[in-house]
This record gives sequence, C-alpha cells and structure tokens, in this order.
Amino acid sequence: MSTTADLPVAGPATEPSVVVPPRKPAAGKRQLKRGERPRSTSLLIHGALIIASFIAAFPIGWIAWISLGPDKTDFLHPGDIAGKISFENYTTVLNDTSFLQWFVNSMIVALGTCLLGVFIAASSGYAVSRMRFPGHRQLMWTFLVTQMFPVAILMVPLYNILADLGLLDTYWALILVYCTTAIPYCAWLLKGYFDTIPAEIDEAGRIDGLTPFGTFYRLILPLARPGLAVAAFYTFLTAWAEVAYASVFMLSDDKYTLAIGLTTFISEHDTQWDLMAATSVLIAIPASLFFYLVQRHLVTGLTAGAAKS
Repeated sequence: MSTTADLPVAGPATEPSVVVPPRKPAAGKRQLKRGERPRSTSLLIHGALIIASFIAAFPIGWIAWISLGPDKTDFLHPGDIAGKISFENYTTVLNDTSFLQWFVNSMIVALGTCLLGVFIAASSGYAVSRMRFPGHRQLMWTFLVTQMFPVAILMVPLYNILADLGLLDTYWALILVYCTTAIPYCAWLLKGYFDTIPAEIDEAGRIDGLTPFGTFYRLILPLARPGLAVAAFYTFLTAWAEVAYASVFMLSDDKYTLAIGLTTFISEHDTQWDLMAATSVLIAIPASLFFYLVQRHLVTGLTAGAAKS
C-alpha cells in the first residue's frame, strides 16, 4: 500500500525558454561589421580629405608652375606658360646669383641649430623627466614663458646682446637665436617622450656601471629616436626659412641665408616673380628631403611626446 510520501512531488511549473532568432538585415542592406563605417560616411571623409589636400598642395603647385614661365609677368597669365615651358629661371638663379653661397650659409645655420638645439633639448628634457632637483618644474614653465614674447619685442635686446658679445654678422648669432626659439618646444616634446621609457632601463645602466650621461647616451637616446627625429625636423625648419632675425643680424652680403637672398629679387620699382618662384622651389627641396628622411618617425614621436607632456 503506497503512502503520500512515496508519491512524486511536482515541481513549480516552468515556462519553456523562447529562443529569439537573430534579426536579419533588411533586403538590399549589408550588415556592418564592428568598426566599419557606412559607405556614405566614408565618401564624405574621403571627399573632405581630397579637398583639404588640394587646398594644401595648390600653392606649391602654383609656385612650381610659375617658375617654369620664362617671363617675369607670366604669373598674370599662367595659362600661357604651357606653350613656352622653360627652365631658364633655374639656370639664371644658379649661375647669375649668389644662390650657392646663400645655400651654404643656410645649411650651416640650419644644421648647427639642429645639432645644438636637439642636444640641449634632449638633455634638459631627460633631466626633468628623470631627476628631481630644486626648480625642475619651474624650469619647464620657464621654457613656455619664453614663447610668449613676439619676435618684434625680442629683436632689440637680442641685437644689443649679440653686439656686446661680438657675434653680429656671424653664424653663431643666428644659431643661438634660433635655439632660443626651438629648444623650449623640443624640450617639452622630448620630456614627454622620455616619460614613456621605463625607468628600469636607467637602473640597469647604473648596475652595469654606466654614469648618468653614459646611460643617457648609450641606452636612452637610441630608444628615443622618434622623438629626436621630430625635434631635429622642427629645429631644422626653424632655421631654414626664417627671415626676421636673419635680415637684422646678418649684415654682409656673403652671409645672407636663402630667405634673405630671396628678398634681393625685390627692388623699389620691380619684382622678379619668375626668379623668386624658381628660388622658392629650390629652397623647398632640402626641407622636403629632410622630411623624407625622418618622416617614418614623425607620427610616433609626436603622439608619444604628446601623451604625457
């Protein structure tokens, strides 16, 4: 005889689980993958980039085109150049002017500014990044303060200082002045880049018996090549095409840089636009080559330097 305890106890009633099928995309529409943009958005972005590239490249192409016109008034009728393209302007600039002397002067000043500026900026950026000395924060802010003064205000005091030191009309005058402009930015950039390099590398160098400068030179600098490339490119451009300081501190014709030599084509009653255009193209070539040499490091150096600055 069975009892109620032997009867199976019915559990609570449960509803059967409902499986929702995945939603199918509408007919004629493809489901976008993660991170994929709609085609209309991609077209808008590419269109904006094409327009921006055209705006950026148009002045360069215009100058290059004008430089091929043999007459100094061809810039008024650029369509007529196609039928009389000539490299006469480049021949005139290279053979009948002091372009080669201007080029040598500019190269000395630009490379001197690049080497000295990068060395000082890297040293100061590394010191502030790794060492804690009295005033290390104030030092970086001082660098920023020096960037607040316009060129016109600094012209007279710098002229007096260089005159007292006997540096007027010398390469060192421009190199030192350009360094005062380039070093503050480069020091901030490299300080942020050095912050991304682990401090354990410095400790490993000290364990191996390296001095602080040996650690900096043999271990840190090779790892900071992208940041150094950005600093070198910035300092080079700062000195390569600068006009204001060079026109005041360089007094002799044989010390003119390219930027000042370019102004010799402008007189009181005439402007030789064809020769100015050809000279401008020649001036841009070294800067373009320098950019090509360091361009693979530029994006890495700029983003890493800005991460912790």
